[in-house]
Amino acid sequence: MASSFFSDFGLMWYLEELSRKELVKFKELLKQEAEELGLKQIPWSEVKRASKEGLANLLTKHYDGPQAWAVTGRVFLKINRKDLCVKALRESTGHTRKYRAHVKEKFSDMWRRNTITDVAEFFHQKITQEERQYLELFLRPEATEKQSYTVVLQGVQRIGKTMLLMKIILAWSDGIIGQDRFSYIFYFCCGELKKLPATSLAELISREWHEPSVPGIEITAQPERLLFIIDSFEKLKCDLNQSESELCSDWEEQQPVPVLVSSLLRKKMFPESSLIIATTPNLSQELEKNLKDVQVRVMMGFDDYSKKLYFSSILPNWGQAVQAFNAVQENKRLSMLCEMPLLCWLVCTCLKQEMERGQEPAEVCRCTTTLYTSFILHAFTPRGAHGPSPQGRGQLQGLCALAAEGMWTNTFVFPEDMLGRNGIATSDIATLLDTKILLKEHADCYSFLHLSVQEFCAALFHVLKNPSEHHHPAVDSVDVLLMTYLDRTKKNWIFLGCFLMGLLHENEQRKLDAFFGFQPSQEVKQLCHQSLRRVNENEDLQSQVDFSKLSYCLFEMQNDDFVREVMEPIKKVNCLILDNTDLIIFSYCLKFCRSLRKLSLCIENIWAKQPHRPVLDSSLVCWDQICSVFRRNEYLFDLKMKDSILNESACIALYSHLREPHCLLQSLKMKGVVLNGEMRLFFDIFIQNPNIRYLSISSMKLSCEDVFLLCEALDHPTCNIESLNLEDCSLTADHCDAMAWVLTHNKKLRQLNLTCNYLDTGVGRLCAALSCPEAVLDFLELACCYVSQQCCPALSEMLVRNSTLRHLDLSLNILKDEGLEILCEALQLPYCSLRSLCITECGFSTHGCQYLVPVLMYNQNLRHLQIGVNALGDAGVKLLCEALVYPHCRIQTLGLQGCGLTSACCGDLWNVLTHSKTLEGLNLSSNSLDYSGIALLCKALQHPQCSLKVLWMGKGDLDEESWALLRTVEERDPELHIVSA
Repeated sequence: MASSFFSDFGLMWYLEELSRKELVKFKELLKQEAEELGLKQIPWSEVKRASKEGLANLLTKHYDGPQAWAVTGRVFLKINRKDLCVKALRESTGHTRKYRAHVKEKFSDMWRRNTITDVAEFFHQKITQEERQYLELFLRPEATEKQSYTVVLQGVQRIGKTMLLMKIILAWSDGIIGQDRFSYIFYFCCGELKKLPATSLAELISREWHEPSVPGIEITAQPERLLFIIDSFEKLKCDLNQSESELCSDWEEQQPVPVLVSSLLRKKMFPESSLIIATTPNLSQELEKNLKDVQVRVMMGFDDYSKKLYFSSILPNWGQAVQAFNAVQENKRLSMLCEMPLLCWLVCTCLKQEMERGQEPAEVCRCTTTLYTSFILHAFTPRGAHGPSPQGRGQLQGLCALAAEGMWTNTFVFPEDMLGRNGIATSDIATLLDTKILLKEHADCYSFLHLSVQEFCAALFHVLKNPSEHHHPAVDSVDVLLMTYLDRTKKNWIFLGCFLMGLLHENEQRKLDAFFGFQPSQEVKQLCHQSLRRVNENEDLQSQVDFSKLSYCLFEMQNDDFVREVMEPIKKVNCLILDNTDLIIFSYCLKFCRSLRKLSLCIENIWAKQPHRPVLDSSLVCWDQICSVFRRNEYLFDLKMKDSILNESACIALYSHLREPHCLLQSLKMKGVVLNGEMRLFFDIFIQNPNIRYLSISSMKLSCEDVFLLCEALDHPTCNIESLNLEDCSLTADHCDAMAWVLTHNKKLRQLNLTCNYLDTGVGRLCAALSCPEAVLDFLELACCYVSQQCCPALSEMLVRNSTLRHLDLSLNILKDEGLEILCEALQLPYCSLRSLCITECGFSTHGCQYLVPVLMYNQNLRHLQIGVNALGDAGVKLLCEALVYPHCRIQTLGLQGCGLTSACCGDLWNVLTHSKTLEGLNLSSNSLDYSGIALLCKALQHPQCSLKVLWMGKGDLDEESWALLRTVEERDPELHIVSA
């Protein structure tokens, strides 16, 4: 085609477009480009004196058509006449046109073959204007001025990424998008690529080419007009951290497939080309980290509007469609599944079938297991029949055996011989494909419709069969399956345990009995019960179990007696409540936790968007049931709520149960909680309920009125709060007057934490209150409160006058050496009662250590000093060490982390460790100690007079030899613990 073009029309048409200057440049570059393409040289004397027409004749005389075009196109690009290159490409060759036609035919066929019919019809190939604009974003990304780009299409498996890619390719082949941008789009599925031996990119392209030979020169002439689409990247194990030298730049060089793909992605090969990479979220992050100029587009699947449209397309009766949609929305797990087009088809198809049989959709959507059981069993029951054929039962049992082997061996794509080993004959495959439970991935390889379908079939296998009957040794017992599912640290199975327990529900047992003609073994239920009983008897196992997964499993089963036996011994629970389904499930399970001692709640999305809207009755009822646990459980003493948003109705429900005298809670911790209710009612809890002793309100913005109401409650005679934490509550100096009043009048409050508030000058008011004889506080934290050296006189006076304060934390404040000097005037007095002082990261230097020396020598009350992350240096620590060996020094714990120490101070530390009778804890982490210094410390640690019990060291700060030496010393001394900080 190219040859006929050049002979019929000539290159002269294009050369005539060149200016005189461009023609000269063209001739100069011609020799260089011909050499790079490996073409014979045209004599320079002929080229130099040739006119435009003569030059065209020389090109066609010395080169065949494709060669002439290749060299001409490359020179056009070098002289910035890309317009001529593009125009000539379109007019001179039929390869692009033929390739587009081939692509359209191929992907239209893929669309028909590889998608569920109803899903494909819903995503019909016809492109709307709105869709066109969306698809063009993939071929013309925003926020980039570069010709080359990389787009990562991120989405969970089966969300519809491949379908979207097919739409992009079909739209391009139809000329709707991108034809002026790309001459060729090449699609590679990594699931197919990973089976190939070493090959080249040229060979990969030729495998799908529509003609015997690939016009390689034409393709490579304009790499910026190439788009490579890499689908299912997660299926190909590519090392994106390979060195540049291991990658390949030659598209004809044979390499392992992962190396070829990595070379494309990292732009070693065809750096001017563009990429679209479809993958899962975990691989998307790795691509962002390792590739340059990546744009990420997240595929979210169906929103609620799309779900409604899809339901109406499957259920043509509008009333039935609405009824089915509402039933699904009530079950958040099913609603989330319907975000995936394939699973939305599964749910809709199942509901349609059950509604035709007279079933209520709400009953089918009772739990996830119910719907999946109905769908799977119906797929193997011929239309109009009362039950399956023996062949159908055998096919389903074979599928279940295949699914079980896949789950235990982490296999999700199955070759045909693996089907055969599990009892699925070649003749059965067509039938299984018709059910859509099994899909064809590529040549002789198959997968389940979705991972959840595979998990259901695997669970069904364990209910029907003894795992010992399976031919594969990896298929383990029911109790191991359940514990593996519940263990938060092991396999990432999503529904498997829930399906297993759900299939033990009496309704599902009846379905299985009717289908298979026998009652599944009750031994499965007994094994599950025994496993969960072992958890209840072992606290270490309890800490490993994911309570959310356990609750979902038990809810699927819904056997009150069974749930009671499992939940009653549980002492500690963490609940992450994201939706109404979580509310329903946790409210069901928590009522059986009679031994519960600690409960942590996080409620993120229930009322987050409309915090003032009256709550739905179902949500409020479930929330009220959860709150009732606070007063009904006689052992529950610790409640923590974090990162939650409650609207007014939810707040009222919470307050009504917390204020009950029967609520025996002793500790209430609220962190990052938004209470959209009357705050007076919240603080009234601590007046009404005398049992609460510890109150923590952190990361919550409190107004002046809120603080006043709190202080009013604290001042009430029936309030028994002893410890109050108001960390990061946006407090300012204006709030300190109310707090000061409490400190002088409240005889019960012993601990106060005001960390991370902008108190500034308000600290003086607190100090004045604590200087009064009436003050009883013994624990005060003022870390990161913008306390400056100007506040130090007030602090110093308070330390002199106060006889009850035992702990003071002033960390992360800019006190500097001048402020330390003022503090030490009080601290060195023998009657200063402080036992613990934390002044970490306060801007002290070596000079400031001289002020601490008399404190260490003469204050026999001070036991714990944290002075880390200050620039003390070796010289400063030397001063401290001289004081630490003084006979009257009583320091037990000393923090010197991050103080700029080197091994030069280890001699002084050796002296302390071998002479101090009281020092039991020393923190030296984040300092630069070498092997010689560590060796000296180890010698001191082995000294018979050394009393140290805990040494904190930073493992990352030491070489392996030093760390090994420390561990050897630790092993020899059973009373010494070396902690990696």
